[in-house]
Amino acid sequence: MIQFKPLVISDIESVVIMMQEFYAVDNYPIDVDVSKTLLTDFISNENLGKAWLIIFNNEIVGYVIITFIFSFEYQGKIAFLDELYVREKFRGNGIGSQTLAFIIEESKQLSLKLIYLEIENHNQNAQKLYIASGFELHNRKLMAYKIN
Repeated sequence: MIQFKPLVISDIESVVIMMQEFYAVDNYPIDVDVSKTLLTDFISNENLGKAWLIIFNNEIVGYVIITFIFSFEYQGKIAFLDELYVREKFRGNGIGSQTLAFIIEESKQLSLKLIYLEIENHNQNAQKLYIASGFELHNRKLMAYKIN
């Protein structure tokens, strides 16, 4: 059975450990102390978004975070599915698809208009998961400007 528990301050240590696992897949840098501070700020401000632990058979197996954005194009609040991580040994049990179904339902409850996400080109399994859950490849290119 899968459950989704809203993230609280006492969960931060567990989430940061999973973030390190997640970021290691693509060799993304992570500063543990900064991540802890960011999670504390995020959890403390409900206007920034929502985050949940993913629990399978009473064990924490992952986490999911959506952040909020306001869009005039989409006429209201939209979300960015910022992070969805399921520990490797628990993949293949339908946890990812059930998590996406949960996020879609929560997004309706939150009156969100759209959910964006980004994915690495090489991650074919994740792309299949998102497409099977109703996400579509966007015909626009995502660009970024990093402010130092």
